[in-house]
Amino acid sequence: MLAVFWRDIVLAVLPTAEVAEGAGEQAIAAAQERLGQTFPEDLAGLLRETDGVRGESGLDVVWPVERIVRDNLEFRTFPDFKDLYAPFGDLLFFGDNGGGDQFAYRPGDPAGAILVWEHESDERRPVATNLADYLTRILISEGDTWYDGSR
Repeated sequence: MLAVFWRDIVLAVLPTAEVAEGAGEQAIAAAQERLGQTFPEDLAGLLRETDGVRGESGLDVVWPVERIVRDNLEFRTFPDFKDLYAPFGDLLFFGDNGGGDQFAYRPGDPAGAILVWEHESDERRPVATNLADYLTRILISEGDTWYDGSR
């Protein structure tokens, strides 16, 4: 089995990316328990190495564990969202484009594809085949809509 070092991938693609110290195993386990979802192994592995990744201009490419919990709980429980959007319980948000669109996994999806949730249309569609593909695409992009051509 090939070992993946997420920090190395991030910094190889964007040497100026900000990477934090890794999240502890207990923090990841507590987050999964609070959300009632197991994190995909690649996301959990990245969080163990770096508790969040920031790209150009402070773009929140991968949120810290604390924000993953906070934002997912908010999306699932905010009363106004029930009238505006389809339910969010089947998604696990972990990053955003800085303009309102969010990136997510659909836990339990064996493909491990990364989806974008477009906040203006409530569209949810795949934009990357996996976490490494997502990191590469978002970190080399020069805008917040790199995924527009993925339709």
